[in-house]
Amino acid sequence: MSSFVNRRSVLRLATVAAVAVPGLGIVGAGQALAEQDPAAQLVQMAANQAIEVARVNAGPAREAGIRRVLESYFDLAYIGRATLGSYWNQATPQQRERFLKASASVEARSYAERFGQYRGQTITVGRINPKGSGVSIVDSRLTQTSGDPVTVQWEVRNEGQGLRIVDVRTEGVSMAMTRRADFVSYIRNHGGQVEPLIDELEARANR
Repeated sequence: MSSFVNRRSVLRLATVAAVAVPGLGIVGAGQALAEQDPAAQLVQMAANQAIEVARVNAGPAREAGIRRVLESYFDLAYIGRATLGSYWNQATPQQRERFLKASASVEARSYAERFGQYRGQTITVGRINPKGSGVSIVDSRLTQTSGDPVTVQWEVRNEGQGLRIVDVRTEGVSMAMTRRADFVSYIRNHGGQVEPLIDELEARANR
């Protein structure tokens, strides 16, 4: 499992910074767009709440707070189905429930562990691109204290629960699709069974 955790660590660090980090703000001309467009507002609210969680909490409290942000603003069920691909249909209802719970815990812990590594980043919300069927892509730009700016796009859609974030793309690379490739590879390397992946995620969530 360590292979699909480590080989995109730099990408994930940039993406976590874009989601929310101490000192991160949504600024600039895009702020007016964020005040008008529901999808941009969602991105802004998710970032603002995660910033506050990271500012006032540490350790398990921070992790729990970040999980609440993910549950409030991300469609974790949709993301789970997408990351398992065709294996979602093969999983039993019990396996699906365990997978969603474990993967959410792992994501919350991963995000929380990285928040303390950033200071002074700003993110500017830019163009909102409606794609039809309730899907919007919110463009943003992460300005770092050192290094070049990073382009971050947020996919927001409504799958019956209201608007939710379902993917974050850093410099054009989709986190959901990258994770899907990793999960599918792991399943194929373990006899085409979903259970070993769920066991691994549950073990990581409980560490």
